[in-house]
Amino acid sequence: MTQEEFIQRIDEKVKLVRTEYGYSQDKMAELLGVSKKTLVQIEKGRSSLGWMGAVALCSLFGQSEILGMSFGGPPVDIVMALAFGATERQYPKTMGGKVWWTDVEKDGDFKIQKNMISQHFRLLDSSNRRICSSFDYETVKVRLGELLSPGTDRR
Repeated sequence: MTQEEFIQRIDEKVKLVRTEYGYSQDKMAELLGVSKKTLVQIEKGRSSLGWMGAVALCSLFGQSEILGMSFGGPPVDIVMALAFGATERQYPKTMGGKVWWTDVEKDGDFKIQKNMISQHFRLLDSSNRRICSSFDYETVKVRLGELLSPGTDRR
């Protein structure tokens, strides 16, 4: 998934999320920092929130069932994978992929999983802490190889 594909999917869900939370167009526009006219155009498919607007929507409505079902989990996970790419960051512990994840590979204390909806990959340690996340399987696979090499920092 690219940023453009992510933005398009978010644009398609704005009205559903607004309805899910019971907000008027005026209130939703205010929350997203756009004019009501712009929000109406987005909901009609004639305009876009863009990257910052999509990130704002995911931040404000991260618990949305609509977004969760659209992305196979919290949309902030997709935002992080797209924003950070191959760059690692400190992630909180996950539930180990009990709902939207399939194990692709297990090696030692590590496993690579693939999200069934968004198709992005993540590398987890034995405590189910995410080490990295990417839409590129090879990037995650390379990081796994680094972790399995002797003398590698396993943070």
